Amino acid sequence: MRRLLWLGIGLAVGALVVRAITKKAQAFTPQGIAASARDSAAGIAGSVRDFVADVRDGMAEREAEIQAAFADGSTLDDDLYPEGPQHR
Repeated sequence: MRRLLWLGIGLAVGALVVRAITKKAQAFTPQGIAASARDSAAGIAGSVRDFVADVRDGMAEREAEIQAAFADGSTLDDDLYPEGPQHR
């Protein structure tokens, strides 16, 4: 009975190892490399899209600040140079 238990455990571990090795080997086939590249490209494209959206939001916010300052007749230099205008 004990031998059957160890035989079963050995078969289960062996099957898990073979499955893991097969999965790793699949990553190095042309199809696996193409899938990895496709996933990486999709991730990069998503990151670029998020970055562009953040830049657009920042630009719109800054444009609103500039338009509000222009409508009030105030300058934005006070925000940039709190110590006063700089002479060069």
